[in-house]
Amino acid sequence: MRKLVVTNIVSLDGFSEGPGGNVLALPMDPAFDRSNVEHLRHADTLLTGANTFRGFQEFWPGAQDMAEMSEDNREISRLNNAIAKVVVSDSMTDDDLTAWKETTTLVRRADAHAMVRALKEQEGGDILVFGSRILWNDLLAAGLVDEIHLIVGATVLGEGTPAFLHTPDLELLAARPLQGSSNALMSYRVRT
Repeated sequence: MRKLVVTNIVSLDGFSEGPGGNVLALPMDPAFDRSNVEHLRHADTLLTGANTFRGFQEFWPGAQDMAEMSEDNREISRLNNAIAKVVVSDSMTDDDLTAWKETTTLVRRADAHAMVRALKEQEGGDILVFGSRILWNDLLAAGLVDEIHLIVGATVLGEGTPAFLHTPDLELLAARPLQGSSNALMSYRVRT
């Protein structure tokens, strides 16, 4: 059985975005990139909502060929280009899939829980969720998230978008500082 793993960066005070939806208010440093590479290496499906997918599709496909990108970011690009992607969206159509059309499946929101259950029953690597706060909180409320890995950024935002919409029951699996960073990775199992 596969695991559904949510991974995100949050501020010390629990925000996944700064004021005005600014995700760049969070300290996404090279250690953040290395952590994302590690997560992608253990996954074979990337699950996102429409907004995260659109942002990824605009940036990541060509990043593997950009000399100015770090090796970690070029690897993220290669892994994102190869991995199967599932987008949960009622607003997107197949015409919105451009660079990743061949590796992406669209699923309507009403079908998301059944689709995730079916994916989890298959053999394979992790099902990974980056960003996509509304989607993963919905899956968390439905009891479908197995683990949450939070990069806790060494910043206090004071306001913004709270990461959690629900109060989950979590068991700490690991806590470690990220080498060369003031950020830390906190890994939790979701108790059901």
